[in-house]
Amino acid sequence: MACCRGCFCCQCCCREGETRTPEELTILGEIRDEEDEILPRKDYESLDYDCCINEPYVEVLEGMDNKKARKFEAVRWVMVFVIGVTVGLVGLFVDFFVHLFTKIKFSMVGDSIEKCSDKGCLSLSLLELLTFNMVFVFIASVLVLIEPVAAGSGIPEIKSYLNGVKIPGIVRLRTFLCKAAGVLFSVTGGLFVGKEGPMIHSGAIVGAGLPQFQSISFKRIKFDFPYFRSDRDKRDFVSAGAAAGVAAAFGAPIGGTLFSLEEGSSFWNQALTWKVLFCSMSATFTLNFFRSGINFNKWGSFQLPGLLNFGEFKCSDGEKKCHLWTAVDLGFFVLMGVVGGLLGALFNCMNKCLAKYRMRHIHPKARFIRVLESLLVSMVTTVVIFVASVLLGECRDLASPTTQNSTLSGSEDINSTIRQFFCSNKTYNDMATLFFNPQEAAIHQLFHQDGTFSPVTLSIFFLLYFLLACWTYGVSVPSGLFVPSLLCGAAFGRLVANILKVKLGLAIYSGTFALIGAAAFLGGVVRMTISLTVILIESTNEITYGLPIMITLMVAKWTGDFFNKGIYDIHIQLKGVPLLEWETEVEMDKLTASDIMEPNLTYVYPHTRVQSLVSILRTTVYHAFPVVTENRQNERDFMKGNILISNNIRFKKSNIVSRAAEQRRRCQSMKSYPSSELRNVCDEQNAAVEPAEEGEDLLQQMLERRHAPYPNLYPDQSPSEEWTMEERFRPLTFHGLILRSQLVNLLIRGVCYSETQSSATQPRLSFAEMTEDYPRYPDIHEVDLALLNPRMIVDVTPYMNTSPYTVSPNTRISQVFNLFRTMGLRHLPVVNAVGEIVGIITRHNLTHEFLVAKLRQHYITI
Repeated sequence: MACCRGCFCCQCCCREGETRTPEELTILGEIRDEEDEILPRKDYESLDYDCCINEPYVEVLEGMDNKKARKFEAVRWVMVFVIGVTVGLVGLFVDFFVHLFTKIKFSMVGDSIEKCSDKGCLSLSLLELLTFNMVFVFIASVLVLIEPVAAGSGIPEIKSYLNGVKIPGIVRLRTFLCKAAGVLFSVTGGLFVGKEGPMIHSGAIVGAGLPQFQSISFKRIKFDFPYFRSDRDKRDFVSAGAAAGVAAAFGAPIGGTLFSLEEGSSFWNQALTWKVLFCSMSATFTLNFFRSGINFNKWGSFQLPGLLNFGEFKCSDGEKKCHLWTAVDLGFFVLMGVVGGLLGALFNCMNKCLAKYRMRHIHPKARFIRVLESLLVSMVTTVVIFVASVLLGECRDLASPTTQNSTLSGSEDINSTIRQFFCSNKTYNDMATLFFNPQEAAIHQLFHQDGTFSPVTLSIFFLLYFLLACWTYGVSVPSGLFVPSLLCGAAFGRLVANILKVKLGLAIYSGTFALIGAAAFLGGVVRMTISLTVILIESTNEITYGLPIMITLMVAKWTGDFFNKGIYDIHIQLKGVPLLEWETEVEMDKLTASDIMEPNLTYVYPHTRVQSLVSILRTTVYHAFPVVTENRQNERDFMKGNILISNNIRFKKSNIVSRAAEQRRRCQSMKSYPSSELRNVCDEQNAAVEPAEEGEDLLQQMLERRHAPYPNLYPDQSPSEEWTMEERFRPLTFHGLILRSQLVNLLIRGVCYSETQSSATQPRLSFAEMTEDYPRYPDIHEVDLALLNPRMIVDVTPYMNTSPYTVSPNTRISQVFNLFRTMGLRHLPVVNAVGEIVGIITRHNLTHEFLVAKLRQHYITI
């Protein structure tokens, strides 16, 4: 339910430039000093993860037998497999062209530097490198202009989607094309970004779109495939696709499954776990099969499981006393985790300030300004790389080839990526080796190169990389953060190893400290624990690293959480997405459902005129409406001469269930038994519970006696702002919920009947017709009002959700929150003890900011 009260049109509920009243700002706690002003929030829709149990849905269930259910489940498993294979092929495409373009660029520029070192024309080499990088970055930035949602890693958006928030355009085909092609050029352009984060986003888009067999961006792509036409199925496939993206990026199918569970999905079950793991396995082995065949010409060898692989960690054959790590090293790992958490908190704080600056001063301006910013970042990064490689590097002795034990993603040895800029034979330029290589090759160098890196070089590299990576994350190009964080942390870990090994003379394995440093910094930035631990273990293929990685990540997370949130949560907060955490704070249980609900309701009647529905839909932006009937005195008088009111009252009476009515129904069925004892018992109970007034049950009498002097509202009247308080908050018996999309669908298809006819003559829609336009349902402003008869009546009862989850006004917030988040609800009606709806709760009412503001009001009231 959106919060834009004064809006007259129902367009996208996620509009920019939206203003709030002072009262709403006070509730949300957004009135602050200008220096600490919170950026304007946006209102997002929620996913309809909960099934709408209406008559068309029940008809589908009744026609479903075990054979059809198994067929449907088989189709689901096939789609999961196809999603995994497709994500693997997408990863192969991106990796192949990144490797190709990067190899061409570095080979040409490297040859130019070697030739110009003697001739003194290094400026031409710099110009050549600038041309390559800026052209690639320009293409990536233009693709983001075509589809702005393709910017960044996409993980915050996918995390929000899996949390139950619908973000416009996040899983469209056009977004996928711009994302996959854009990350190819942004990585090749030399920016300090990774392709692993966008792979997760791309996998999620494949999972969302492939089972639909249609595209909103490209209208001609549409096949008659009636399955999986709901947010529930779509969100499950997005979970599988995101997990497949992680698996393809790191060769970590189990880590991908845990990532989808830990970082995003609010609603989970055992069957979904198997499907997500199967999808991740499919993606991993598809990518492994093709990469191994292309790079090693050994089809079926499965030697390259992911886009980023850390290689094999093992000591050199000549070092018998070498160990990957010992118990003594755990103390250093804990300290590195603390430092990694502090560095990650600093990184997040700086990036948050940059993101706020961009939102205030760059995004409101012309769109080409974002392209200029991307080109500026590219130019500065290229100059820093070139100058640092040429002027700041030191010549270090090259280790003996017999001690090397790792290969890169291709068939070349690790020594093939060293750079000897201005260094003699058997030495290499350590700064150029780190800067003038793809980031994956630089990580391999820090993990496995036995030759030493100068502490000064590592310090300068870490500082420059830290600042440039922080500046780059957030520009208008597709960009990931995993690889830059790993490389930055690996430099920090290798620096620690140099100090302990060279200065203090400790017998340690440098690669282990580089790995722990990478884990510490990455954990301090993203604050992931379970999934990141498994991802790193699977990437190293070394189970003995499980304990130190887990300890390091936990310490880094605890340290960073003391100062701020993870980088993805920060960007989610800046976007104003109403993300629901895992649980609420303990003190929130001082509030109840009645404290946070929205009591000002817009509702419809079981039988409502077309003109009333059109008025409600055109003057509100709510996405669901309670279906109610009024509690009137002398209802029989109202029923005379008005078929509309008569139909509504009859519907209410038919839906009242009392103990007496239920007992009479059971007794009628008991009379058919041959036993005389049962018939006698039934007669005695009938005599005992027979109501005194014309056979009406006690609950009905109680409802009729609840008279209040409220004016009667005829169902052909729409809610009005001129209503008095008594008119607005009259007692209403709750019967169900109906969605905006369902009401618009009924109007477009002419589902109604006239006053001279019975409601049974109203046309009936099947479940396939109700979901035909998914996921882009028509808007009320697209309806041709000239084709509608305003005096016709719509019976909404067959299409409403008659059994939504409800809570009592006295329910504690922790119970409300757990029900809403666990069941994936979009609307939660609050119904009192006599079946009257008193309010409704949406995702907005359960956000942390809203609850804190309500708790503050609670304290003031006390």
